[in-house]
Amino acid sequence: MNALLDTLEPKAIWSYFLELSKIPRGSKQEAEAAAWVADQAKALGCEVERDAVGNVIIRKQATPGKEGSPTVCLQAHVDMVCEKNEGTVHDFTKDPLQVYQDGDLLRARGTTLGADNGIGVAAAMAVLASKDMAHGPIEVLITIDEETGLTGANGLQPGRLNAKFLINLDSEEEGYLTIGCAGGVDTIVTRKLAHAAPAAGAKPYRLKVFGLKGGHSGIDINAGRGNAIRILAQVLNATGSEFGIGLAAIKGGNKRNAIPREASAQIFLDPAQEQAFRAALASHQAHWSAALGAFDPGLQLGLEPGDASQVMAAADAEALLKLLLALPHGVEAMSPDIKGLVQTSTNMGVIDTRADEVEVNLLTRSSIDASKVALSQRIAATCALGGFEAHTTGGYPGWKPEPNASLVQIVSKTNERLFGKPLVIMAIHAGLECGLIGEKYTSMEMVSIGPNMWDVHTPDEHVSIASVGNFWKLLTGVLESV
Repeated sequence: MNALLDTLEPKAIWSYFLELSKIPRGSKQEAEAAAWVADQAKALGCEVERDAVGNVIIRKQATPGKEGSPTVCLQAHVDMVCEKNEGTVHDFTKDPLQVYQDGDLLRARGTTLGADNGIGVAAAMAVLASKDMAHGPIEVLITIDEETGLTGANGLQPGRLNAKFLINLDSEEEGYLTIGCAGGVDTIVTRKLAHAAPAAGAKPYRLKVFGLKGGHSGIDINAGRGNAIRILAQVLNATGSEFGIGLAAIKGGNKRNAIPREASAQIFLDPAQEQAFRAALASHQAHWSAALGAFDPGLQLGLEPGDASQVMAAADAEALLKLLLALPHGVEAMSPDIKGLVQTSTNMGVIDTRADEVEVNLLTRSSIDASKVALSQRIAATCALGGFEAHTTGGYPGWKPEPNASLVQIVSKTNERLFGKPLVIMAIHAGLECGLIGEKYTSMEMVSIGPNMWDVHTPDEHVSIASVGNFWKLLTGVLESV
């Protein structure tokens, strides 16, 4: 038994979450975790099946007297974003997460916690294990690879589910009922690189940007946080000519759906210029720190020995920096209909330099399909002007809000009965699997709920323990009310 479990309530959820946290489940590497979910459900006597892409579909019979109630599907994804702080020793392919309690919060040491969406999976499993809850027929859909392509939801076939109602368990704010979300599309940008020898006498250095908050590229895109890739490009563009810098490589970000917290460039610099360059970096750090202000106060620029042996051809280096300055990042438009909702945005999330090629990954989101398409076309046109190739992939639809649906009313009334206050009904600027599922099950009513969690997709991810308790009360209350 995990000693931490002694201090956590409700144990019904936390016991499953802590066990799940021991299993590696990065996106596209979640097979063991999905198999664990299936085995746990079988041990509980539930009907279990796996579909062609690896999703787990579970069915639990209604309790006596509730057989005629509508079937409810509980839906969550088993994979997680794997991010860690620089210097943290952790292998996401084999190491368990180091989960610990911090007052009312649960965190992981130096890594993402995986509460997104491990809490949802654990809640669904706790419902399956419950013996004292009156409920109608229940289906559970645990999807794979949500974070890097919505592969599980995209591969789900029509006819596999029977539910009238679906409750997505992937929201991140107590007191809110999500009934709509944005669609998205990825853009992958590439360019072949030529190389040259560095200037005579120049030595390799690694210039790095770190200390930023990062965050979810949908939920946090309007939070004023810095993009490490963009800041690095701006610093290189401002200092390159003055110091005769030779650019060898740029690497930054880890996931196209996470705002990049860190980025670095392998450069060549005349060692006689090192002190002056360090002074220039201090000036740029102060400049960008002032620009970010309280939105992102941890920015740091660093310089350390590098290991490159050649530089990019001057034309390639110039084109790359100009592209990184020209590509959009951040909010493109706010919703004219829902106050405070981002309508369209782009996250410049990842850049990687390989032997003879550079690649940049962007994720564009919008609740308006035409706006999503128009912005991705503008990105492609910008790339073409700079001599880069761009192609889109992984497009997925949004989820249209239906505020008058009966499930919305059931959840709202249950919350008022339990907590004495109404839920805030909203749509979010993020990709939930409801869009893809609703495209295949057009008559299914859907909502999304969840507990308070913050800084998901970053090593600062944390979840409120008390809020998980309230989430459990609401979920079980809704299932008893249907």
